[in-house]
Amino acid sequence: MLLALAVPVTLSGPASARDVDGLASTGYVLGGTPDRIVERDAHGLATLGIDGVGITPDGRDVALPDGQLRHLVRTAHENGLRAELLVHNVSEVTGDFDPKAAAALLRHPRRIRSVAAQLASFVAADGFDGIHIDLESMSKEDGPGLVRFAEELQARMAPEKTVGIAMMASTDRREYKQRGYLLGPLDQTIDTVALMTYDQHGPGWSGPGPIGALSWQREALGTLFQVVPPTKVDVGVAGYGYSWPTHGTGRSLTVRQARKLVARDGATAKWRARPGEWTAKLSDGTVLWWSDGDSYALRQQLAVDLGAHGLALWRLGSADPLP
Repeated sequence: MLLALAVPVTLSGPASARDVDGLASTGYVLGGTPDRIVERDAHGLATLGIDGVGITPDGRDVALPDGQLRHLVRTAHENGLRAELLVHNVSEVTGDFDPKAAAALLRHPRRIRSVAAQLASFVAADGFDGIHIDLESMSKEDGPGLVRFAEELQARMAPEKTVGIAMMASTDRREYKQRGYLLGPLDQTIDTVALMTYDQHGPGWSGPGPIGALSWQREALGTLFQVVPPTKVDVGVAGYGYSWPTHGTGRSLTVRQARKLVARDGATAKWRARPGEWTAKLSDGTVLWWSDGDSYALRQQLAVDLGAHGLALWRLGSADPLP
């Protein structure tokens, strides 16, 4: 594991160098998030990641930012935060990440140039401070195109604008390539990497367990640090939980919802120190795990200890208020 002193990184944007314990952290929000949520948590952030705009299924275009997203840019700036626009490949039909849409974009250079040009125009017109790429469920064939996409964005935006990327976490370096992340070339192109060190467990793909245990997070970060320097990496933090019922499909929960379920059931929530998360078992057998403000504090210390750029919290409004 690579250990280093935390090095603040100054990025562009209004009052952008707001570092907390040497960290320049990002908090993600959905369109329509109330201003009061941003105002409440702004003291602990440098950047607001605004989710976002989706590419079309054929990979030829990207949706326009709506009024809610543009409003959040103004809210971010009024609170001294940078504002990054997320671009994703979430299907409007399934609500999940669409690998076919990602491939339709990333395997066609002309489409890459077109979508990058559209995104750069949004940044210039609406005052975003950069683009955050959140293309998931890709395959290794998409890797070269992802690098080209990042390069096109850098080339088409003003020098002070930034390009970040969200990466699915793994403890196996080979798996990054299989998922479409060419770490070396991306390190030469991307300004920041948000390593999504959450969803280690979840209903539909695993049995009950921590959303992102500290030991697993540390190992995944160590794997990434073999190629990408810590000063470029944000440690992903879950501000939510999951349920695992004995029958049927579980669901995601805000931190507040998880606590309410436990209180209404009369169950007892238990803090698990090693993973750094809470868990409970309800009277009907449903198991809950969630990551709250106590969990956030431990990840904050982890990021400082490892010399990371910051934290990347998914998401404001679901998580506890920032300390």
